Amino acid sequence: MSLKGDFVRNLKRFRKTSKISQMKLAQLCDTDVSYIGQIEMGKRFPSVKLIEKMAAALNVEPYWLFMSELDPHYDDLAEDEDIISALPLRIRNQMVKELTSAISACVKETLTPEKEGQGG
Repeated sequence: MSLKGDFVRNLKRFRKTSKISQMKLAQLCDTDVSYIGQIEMGKRFPSVKLIEKMAAALNVEPYWLFMSELDPHYDDLAEDEDIISALPLRIRNQMVKELTSAISACVKETLTPEKEGQGG
């Protein structure tokens, strides 16, 4: 699955686990409920600032929203908040760099209009 797909799946998962409606999440993040819906349908992608607000509202670490189901720690996310802090600084910095790059690519892809004749 793509990073964007992982994000959408995890956002829905954590929102539902937290028993927070799209409307409540929108209120907590100071955004519009239709924007949350578009994000959850994969039509839009939030800014880093909004991702941080969403994570705070869902009481999760922002990087959890990008975890793959294939990650061995995926099912332990709610129980083990110290996975990243236990890693050496060099590895954490590399993860941040790669995640920032991937997020930027998702945002750019979302904001770039499709050319005629190319479908998705």
